[in-house]
Amino acid sequence: MLTFLARRLISSIPVVIAVLTLCFLLVRIAPGSPFAAERALDARTKAILEAKYGLSGSLPEQLFRYGSRVLRGDLGDSLKFRGRTVAEIIGQSLPRSLLLGSISFTLALGLGIPLGAYAAAHHGRKGDSFFNSLALLTLSTPTFVLAPVSVLVFAFGLKLVPPAGWGAPSQLVLPAFCLAIPFIGVCARLTRAGLLETLDSDFIRAARAKGVSEAGLVYLHALRPAILPLVAYAAPLAANILTGSLVIEEVFAIPGIGQFFVNGVINRDVFLVSGVVLVYCLLLLLFNLVADWLTALLDPRIRLSS
Repeated sequence: MLTFLARRLISSIPVVIAVLTLCFLLVRIAPGSPFAAERALDARTKAILEAKYGLSGSLPEQLFRYGSRVLRGDLGDSLKFRGRTVAEIIGQSLPRSLLLGSISFTLALGLGIPLGAYAAAHHGRKGDSFFNSLALLTLSTPTFVLAPVSVLVFAFGLKLVPPAGWGAPSQLVLPAFCLAIPFIGVCARLTRAGLLETLDSDFIRAARAKGVSEAGLVYLHALRPAILPLVAYAAPLAANILTGSLVIEEVFAIPGIGQFFVNGVINRDVFLVSGVVLVYCLLLLLFNLVADWLTALLDPRIRLSS
């Protein structure tokens, strides 16, 4: 186990370096300037500002200075939100995004797995056809369409929940469901496909011959090995939910890390964008590590030391 963790951590270092390097360079070569304002800056003032923030010189020099600061734990100061460090912004906004993402992740798994199991148990019948249609509908509806329509219907039309904001539990209901709905369909389809394949296995036929009920076959015998593909998908699912919250946070005015990321990209705030991307990259690597561990836990044939 320790060997596996050490090997994965070591192999993750080049990935983090490559992602951070690419992100920094892309933001720096993009058109526009982080110091642009309503009135154009003269060359001398711009040079002073670039020297102050370590953005003077060639791109390799800027990248080397930034990488050295990151290694010391310094993510730099925000160029847009003056007087605030990137670490401070992430520390204040990330918990809100993680709370929203964890609720949506729980909804995606908590609703998707039972729906997929029900569809597999009713394969070829009306319940299965209805499920397939519903899953395709959720998968084909983008978040930037689903969120505004949900606000119009449930907030302004039916007045069941607040339209936007942060602070009250009721303000989490609509954004959490809007963020989870597309992934509920994905989880359900993966569970259904895995169960249909597992239910055709020899050990399921043997259990059926012994008189085990269909519900027992699905939920007690077949579900555990059937959700292995879903467990493998859980890591990118969690990352997709976090990155998907960018749109949700904008629509519902949630002061999460997604809003700062969008503002950073618009304003060419290279340190803020790179810091947020670094956090997303580390979270994705962590989720992948947990997914591999869970896969080995569910399937004894998999050896972490292999």
